[in-house]
Amino acid sequence: MAATSQQPTIVPGFTGKAYPDVFNVNAMRIQPQELKQGQLPESMIRQFFEDGYVIVKDFFTRAELDTCRNAVNQQVENLAQKLYGAGKIKNLYSEYGFFDRLTKLEEEFPGTNIILHKGDGLPEAFRNLWTNERLLNVVEQLIGPDIAGHPVWNLRTKTPQNEATTVPWHQDSAYLDTESYHVLQPTAWIPLLDAHEQNGCMQVIHKGHKKGIVGNHQCCHGGTWYVMLDEEEMQRTLDADIPSDIRTCPVPYGGMLLLNNVIPHRSLPNMTNQIRWSLDLRFQNPTLPYGFYGMKKGVIFRKSNDPDYQIPWQDFLNVDRRAKQRQAVKDLMENATDEEFSTTLEGPWMRKWEIVHTNQHTKRAEMEDSLWDECKA
Repeated sequence: MAATSQQPTIVPGFTGKAYPDVFNVNAMRIQPQELKQGQLPESMIRQFFEDGYVIVKDFFTRAELDTCRNAVNQQVENLAQKLYGAGKIKNLYSEYGFFDRLTKLEEEFPGTNIILHKGDGLPEAFRNLWTNERLLNVVEQLIGPDIAGHPVWNLRTKTPQNEATTVPWHQDSAYLDTESYHVLQPTAWIPLLDAHEQNGCMQVIHKGHKKGIVGNHQCCHGGTWYVMLDEEEMQRTLDADIPSDIRTCPVPYGGMLLLNNVIPHRSLPNMTNQIRWSLDLRFQNPTLPYGFYGMKKGVIFRKSNDPDYQIPWQDFLNVDRRAKQRQAVKDLMENATDEEFSTTLEGPWMRKWEIVHTNQHTKRAEMEDSLWDECKA
């Protein structure tokens, strides 16, 4: 059996190494006296470094986010047509819209929201939001004038009361390779409607980043692919005071939650009857390691020494990190079929942590491991 893809090298997730000066107020840059369009007051930038996160209200215009909603509707339409054409569903549910169509598709073909989440298509509306001039001006306050987009971004398909869309406590670097442990990678979490406690908004551990350590996670949460960070581990390793350090972060439509890559956070269950859509978009200095196992590089958005720089979107779009993972599976598995509609999601982060819950996702990852071993033998 021959494989045409290379398995990424995985280093155990817990290192115990601390990088507090990367994430705390010591890393705060000197703020400009004259702010560029969209830039935040120094007090909010200071809060980002001191607390590990900050809520920014009324940042995006309704038009900027409405175009993203339209792009989501098109992605749902495309997936519905694929499912219908393949005989997976008997109804397109075209009479439903942004807040409930995916839920109806999920009812007929369980795991539809996972398939959409796995999709790596980056619509123009998402690209425009990611490189929004005002947003990049804020990111410049955090990491400087040279800015790259991290290869790991996500459209969150939070259908009501669905385990696959309820993310447990974790630090973002737990999903990345260990190079990310000493690199500040800000995330802009942007809900595409008001995010409140009932529809599954975010919670963070206040100042949970202060030691600059990635705690010892486990894999995987329930029947999902999510790694998890136990509250006792957060108390022991991160000096968190549970539950008094838990903060709920409602974000209004047009706002965003900025957080770093080592602040522990989770999403609450969606207890409403509407889908809570959101985007998480990541950034970092382009001269630093990208932090995703060498499978895909980021895309440089700004170069301080080149005012006429043009973003090489096509180079970035030509590499689909999830397709590479799927192709690696096909290369290894002689009978791999129907991958397009697979509702399992496996990735290299699973190999970093102790597997304490076995499910379809971890079994798939373990099967890949054994096949890689056969190939090497």
